[in-house]
Amino acid sequence: MSSLTPIVRFHLEYPFHLTGRRKLKEDIKMLFELEHKSLSSLDYIFCSDDYLLRINQDYLHHDTLTDIITFDLSAHADRIAGEIYISIERIIENARLFQVPRQTELKRVMFHGALHLCGYADKKPADKIRMTRKEDFYLKRST
Repeated sequence: MSSLTPIVRFHLEYPFHLTGRRKLKEDIKMLFELEHKSLSSLDYIFCSDDYLLRINQDYLHHDTLTDIITFDLSAHADRIAGEIYISIERIIENARLFQVPRQTELKRVMFHGALHLCGYADKKPADKIRMTRKEDFYLKRST
């Protein structure tokens, strides 16, 4: 891993209050360290359903709502850079659906995107189970 300091930034494109920013950044950096990945920079963009739907349509050619889209922008395989778009409206709805606090659902989705950048997939049933276990592991560590 490189000795350069990783950068994690938050961008609010949707009106909500993001609490515990410093701790969230530490938790994200810790995830990459424990996964033995070198993080260069990571931008989280918190947005609306409509904002994320447009990205889904324009870049992935999917016409569906989603809670997260992750883009790997790494210039070099050994230094991860990315953008993670998260719909706050989906977070609120999913927190209600799964009966968990909004902050817990938000962290789960944030970790989910970071895990994608670390190479984890979630299309196959076995991959989904592995991803969920990793999310749970990092959620427990972040409290």
